[in-house]
Amino acid sequence: MDELAKEEWRTDEMYIKVKGNMKYLFAMMDDETRFRLAQQVSTHKGTDDVRPMYRIAAAKAEKKPKTLISDGANNLHDAHRKEYWDTYGDEKSPEHIREIRLSGQVHNNKMERQNGEWRDREKVIRGLKKDNSPVIEGMEIYHNFIREHTGLPNKITPAEAAGIKIEGENKWKTIIQNASLKRI
Repeated sequence: MDELAKEEWRTDEMYIKVKGNMKYLFAMMDDETRFRLAQQVSTHKGTDDVRPMYRIAAAKAEKKPKTLISDGANNLHDAHRKEYWDTYGDEKSPEHIREIRLSGQVHNNKMERQNGEWRDREKVIRGLKKDNSPVIEGMEIYHNFIREHTGLPNKITPAEAAGIKIEGENKWKTIIQNASLKRI
């Protein structure tokens, strides 16, 4: 299996509706494979609300990125600074590109596209019933392991781009069967 995450990661937040209330869905993905590394729902948008996602992504990838791209939001930059600078020091900390333009050499369009996937699904289900809804994890599984991406070579899934292959004609069934075999 290749590396789950490469050198450059992207992060962003979006509003979602939970029990009729607006909350934030923070997400982080690998730029090259488009693999969604972490996501979390929060009532608030503060630095401490987003920091756990940075730890989850680094734990899942078993490393930190060399470059982090975001839309320029201060909470994302402050979380980057606290999670990476305070832990690794300025010289070993990932570079943070806080680009807010939609066009140009560096932008956050890939992350915004992923937000669009979420928005399409949220419209159909008319919001979530709870913060830890299985729909959140289901969307991550769908994005990473089921949905083929036209932006990836040969229209493969992010998991396949990361070297993870799901065998079988029905990927959902295979994932569920494999999960049922895993003992915790």
